[in-house]
Amino acid sequence: MNRGSAHVLIVDDEQAICWSLRRLLEEEGYSVDVASSAEDGLERVKTRKPQLLILDVRLPGIDGLSAIPKFRQQLGAVPMVLITAFGNLQTAIAAQRGGVVEYLTKPFDLAQVVAAVQRALAGDEESAAAAGTPGRGRTGAVPGAAESQGPSGGASAEEILGASPAMQEVFKKIAIVAATEVPVVISGESGTGKELVARAIHRHSRRADRPMIPVHLASLSPSLVESELFGHVRGAFTGADNDRLGMLELAHEATVFFDEAADIPPQSQVKLLRVLEQRELLPVGGTRTRPCDFRVIVATNRDLRQCVADETFRQDLFYRLAGFEIVLPPLRERGDDILILAEHFLRSARVRHGTNSRFSQAAIQELKRRSWPGNVRELRNAVEYGALLARNGLIVPEHLPPEFQLQQNLPTNDLQSAVREWARQQLAVAPDQPDLYERFLAEVEPALFHTVLERVFQNRSAAAEILGIHRATLRKRLE
Repeated sequence: MNRGSAHVLIVDDEQAICWSLRRLLEEEGYSVDVASSAEDGLERVKTRKPQLLILDVRLPGIDGLSAIPKFRQQLGAVPMVLITAFGNLQTAIAAQRGGVVEYLTKPFDLAQVVAAVQRALAGDEESAAAAGTPGRGRTGAVPGAAESQGPSGGASAEEILGASPAMQEVFKKIAIVAATEVPVVISGESGTGKELVARAIHRHSRRADRPMIPVHLASLSPSLVESELFGHVRGAFTGADNDRLGMLELAHEATVFFDEAADIPPQSQVKLLRVLEQRELLPVGGTRTRPCDFRVIVATNRDLRQCVADETFRQDLFYRLAGFEIVLPPLRERGDDILILAEHFLRSARVRHGTNSRFSQAAIQELKRRSWPGNVRELRNAVEYGALLARNGLIVPEHLPPEFQLQQNLPTNDLQSAVREWARQQLAVAPDQPDLYERFLAEVEPALFHTVLERVFQNRSAAAEILGIHRATLRKRLE
């Protein structure tokens, strides 16, 4: 579509945002109109139909999510961009089902807006038509659509919490892939919530009325893996007194979740690939195949591509499983999500243990400072621990369990990772500190200088030569 001919309608009640967006888009050559409510916007589209709708979620009167189907009735397949200050999984799911093509979380860069508008207007017409066409699975009701959450991401024990940009991307990807049948690989460090993501995908899928069958291969005996997965017939091996259905057959018309997929034994990988390709399985000891239909979601804390390179994981199986990938960020990269999660876990602890404990400011700073190598799981345990010790009082840093240092798991030569972790910890405590570089030097220089001096028996000239600095500089830094 010709950029200059495109008319854009912005529906938002914040005048400053409307002014900024209008000026930005007009400078890009678009024709722009503004409405301060959904009701106002619905009236405006009667007289002039826009080629793009930018819609805020929180509006006076009808909210943005409720207004989507009303705009869809009048605008048909016109692309929509949703903007919100409180993005969560439910918002992303509702936006996806309403045919929203782009989803922006405040605060956003103006460049993000321009890129989103350009993508929306340049989108394939067939995709846009599918967004507004009944029967394509985009606008119809799907189990779980009525669930709701608050600005912090919700309070359900099964829900995924977070307001950080990294988690907004995760929410969007869950919303995109949930309504499809595409196999999904979820990767991330231990404790990041991979199984929660898998359950969210299943809960919002067309198979939600059927169970999700979790398969934890690492917990199975190697000799029983194939029997557990594919089942067996009577007499297949010693002790097989009766026919038994395997997990994959139990998952017929449902979802199978493979936890730690990198641990699938090589011999089982061959049979699993055949099941995925032929949609039928052969029980151990059997001679007749059985039809099966299930969706596959796998999780791993290892790089499956590296496993393929190491020849411990079949390349053809990887491509069969990795139809869509979701990478979960570690907790240390999620900013204020740490506090959102900590408050959620504390509320849960109060209910379970009958306490009324709360975080002190010092405890909050300590939570933000830690690197959480165990991620969300470690944070939850730490909050539970602190709530029990504090009982009905303030949780102070001394109530939290001893910190598990991430550096203990680092290779001894991984200096860059250690420096990055140190910087993250310092910035979490005081993000605006002006002397970070000098304090870094004060931490590392003494250890470096004294190690070199020990090597040359305190000969400063020799030490300065090894360090590549002037002897006077070394003397000054030592002082």
